[in-house]
Amino acid sequence: MEHAITRTAFVSTFPPRRCGIATFTSDLSRATGNREIVALHPPGQTLPYPAVVHHRIRRDEPSDYMRVARSLGACVDVVSIQHEYGIWGGEDGEAVLNFVGALDVPAVATLHTVLQAPTPRQRAILVELVKMVPAVVVMSGSAARLLTSAYGVDPARIDIIPHGVPDVPMVRSETVKLSLGLEDRRVILSFGLLGPGKGYELALEALAAVVEKHPSACYVIVGATHPELALREGEAYRESLIDIIARRGLVDHVRFVDRFVSRAELTRWLESADVFVTPYPNLDQIVSGTLSYAMGAGRAIVSTPYAYATELLADGRGVLVPPASPGALAAALNGLLEDAGFRGEVGRRAYEYSRRMIWPEVGAQYRRLLARVAADVPTPVRAIVPTERLAAASA
Repeated sequence: MEHAITRTAFVSTFPPRRCGIATFTSDLSRATGNREIVALHPPGQTLPYPAVVHHRIRRDEPSDYMRVARSLGACVDVVSIQHEYGIWGGEDGEAVLNFVGALDVPAVATLHTVLQAPTPRQRAILVELVKMVPAVVVMSGSAARLLTSAYGVDPARIDIIPHGVPDVPMVRSETVKLSLGLEDRRVILSFGLLGPGKGYELALEALAAVVEKHPSACYVIVGATHPELALREGEAYRESLIDIIARRGLVDHVRFVDRFVSRAELTRWLESADVFVTPYPNLDQIVSGTLSYAMGAGRAIVSTPYAYATELLADGRGVLVPPASPGALAAALNGLLEDAGFRGEVGRRAYEYSRRMIWPEVGAQYRRLLARVAADVPTPVRAIVPTERLAAASA
């Protein structure tokens, strides 16, 4: 039986900011209910936040962290911290420690990044954050094992709650393709904010061999360029991909959807896909919202064996290929495209597994955790973490 929580503050980036953690927090807070939002605001941007955002913290303004943290005690029972180094202020996001130390209510930290090989300072920040909160959430067993083995975290303090996904029906791709101008095409899909590190180069190299066997193949890449990358470099990265496409003679086989799409539109793109691909080169990646969403739509998935994919796609829920191998990726894509029965079975297994990941289920798990923390943890003592303490820990 769930205990009622008067209110939960979610501290994170938040829409209309365009990033995966902002979208995650919007969905999570809605699924959990009884919320208010503290938006971590990027410098140099004007964002029209919705009314649910009651507080803003300018990322590089230390006084904002203290002011907002001390105000939350009057209006919430518990705080949900979304942690990724880049969204918090200070070196390696160290401002999260002073924020949590200034709270008068307990906090739960959801860790979106657990690095296999962190710098000493990154490790020190994460270890200190975990010490300061009564519970931490990760989204996979591999992340929990890494926290225990590499960071010395007590397993009893770790909750594994999966990345949430929309609850949508599993549909045949042919029923959606016509509305997207993809009729008679074999559709391979990737989505997410565009930028280096996603492995698109590998997918494009593999696509040449796919097109030889499947001339109707079309690789659709959905997503705007990452806003921070666009500020620094404009569209240089997308243009580099366009150059690869031109050199490989793939102009008629690649389609960019160069915008940040709504959830409804994203669902349609996912439903149109015959195969979804995450060719990430970083094998330490502990979570992928894009892979989670593809599973939730019942797509057949091909992926490099990064930590999250290896765990979620086990037992025939997807196809794993070696990193940096266009030939292996092409063979896996061709195998799924030419065998509808195999493709359907892989997608069905992914879909069935994802039923535990739909947002109502994830929201219920968070409600139970947040209620437990609010009820069982005494009011914390304010403690500002001095820079020299961090320096000593990271030495």
